[in-house]
Amino acid sequence: MNEQPDLLDSGAGQEFAPDAVPLIVDLDGTLCRTDTLHEGLLGLLGQDPAQVLRLPLWLRKGKAEFKRHVADAHVVDPALLPYDRDVLELIEEARAQGRPVALISAADHRQVEAVARHLDLFDLALGTGSPVAEGNLRGEAKARFLAENFGEGGFDYIGDSSTDLPVWAKARRAYGVRTNARVQRAAADQGTTLQALGADRGWPIKALIRACRPHQWAKNLLILLPVLTAQEFSQLPAALLAMLCFSLAASAIYIVNDLVDLPSDRAHPRKRLRPFASGAADARQGLVVAAGLLLISLLMAVTLLPAAYVGTLLIYLLATSAYSFWLKRKMIADVLGLAGLYTLRIVAGAAATEIILSPWLLVFSMFLFFSLATIKRQAELEDMARRGVDKPAGRNLIVSDLPILQAMSIGAAQAAVLVFALYSQDPDVQVHFGRPDVLLFICPVLFFWLGRMQLMTRRGFMTDDPIVFTFRDRVSLLSGMLMLAIFALAAWGEAA
Repeated sequence: MNEQPDLLDSGAGQEFAPDAVPLIVDLDGTLCRTDTLHEGLLGLLGQDPAQVLRLPLWLRKGKAEFKRHVADAHVVDPALLPYDRDVLELIEEARAQGRPVALISAADHRQVEAVARHLDLFDLALGTGSPVAEGNLRGEAKARFLAENFGEGGFDYIGDSSTDLPVWAKARRAYGVRTNARVQRAAADQGTTLQALGADRGWPIKALIRACRPHQWAKNLLILLPVLTAQEFSQLPAALLAMLCFSLAASAIYIVNDLVDLPSDRAHPRKRLRPFASGAADARQGLVVAAGLLLISLLMAVTLLPAAYVGTLLIYLLATSAYSFWLKRKMIADVLGLAGLYTLRIVAGAAATEIILSPWLLVFSMFLFFSLATIKRQAELEDMARRGVDKPAGRNLIVSDLPILQAMSIGAAQAAVLVFALYSQDPDVQVHFGRPDVLLFICPVLFFWLGRMQLMTRRGFMTDDPIVFTFRDRVSLLSGMLMLAIFALAAWGEAA
């Protein structure tokens, strides 16, 4: 091995035996189950979405300069990154043997150094832009750098992808972290014996499906509400198609929202288990799936549904983007945005079926969904209070806001019941019902359900989403079925 004590001493300030073969570890996709550049970009865009306009200019200057600009604005918190347990064990084994261990990555040197300081496992940490290494430390450039400093066959290397093939070729021992069959074949073709760590990464289909949150599609049943209230059941196929388009678009937004929320999700006791926060799926895969779902949704809407629905869908996409990048961090605007997005689903149903909505129904929806949106935030604050946390990451809320949110939620719930009573007495509404006064019996059921939702939240039983809770809670489902039965009874007189 070519000895380079100065390089290693610059990292640890300690000497190693001449025959101690260094273990060189890659960062992105290897030590860390995600890509810090992708996460840095997402963090940058989450802080200032306007920065997206500068990305092409930065990229024109080369990848090293691009990484430098991203790191200037945002270095991912190393304490929140998902690390690979197998790689950590191999590092600890090498250290126990008295071998030097280096973290050398194509990531910006500030990100690499931050990870090294956090883990305190490395004798040397170098990345792209480091004064010691020129250019982008990736592929052939990294292979040359390592061979020049440690000699061919003078180091062991842990990597994860085809870009590491030139490095593996010059290593004494090559480790592949969750490498796929194609990379393994390419390594074998160049004469590298690759020792596998972990299962083939592939495309984590189950994790990506979970990231789409199909259980949240239940919210889009609201799109069917105009058909139900107007009793225009001939428009049901159009409403169902609109619901499918909305569900696909919503899943794309859920993925983007999860990617933007990575730091706060990783600090949350339950959300840290989400696919992207846990490292079960990476940001690149998520963005590909989100783009595909969004494209399918828009193509179906443009070709099969009215232009008014397409416009409503585009408004939904703009509104959810504004919510993800800005509104959810603003006091009160957060819950107003949630309420508006719920109500927009009803508007989308009317646009898809060309049914004219009653203004009473829209006002009722706003009050009802504002109440549920505040319940959602109450549930988060109640959970934080039990855990002794004062402020959630990524939200402009504190635990002491809880009484105010509860008061607003109760007031909005009562207003919703009152507006529904007025809605039931609107002459334009009553013409659709044989027994319109029967609709008033829905009001006490609404009082019961909304009051119970408040109590369940206060007692800590509410999940992170009251709509999902409703579809999983037996009493809520029975309340919903009772309200539907009363509605059917009110309408039955017309057919009689």
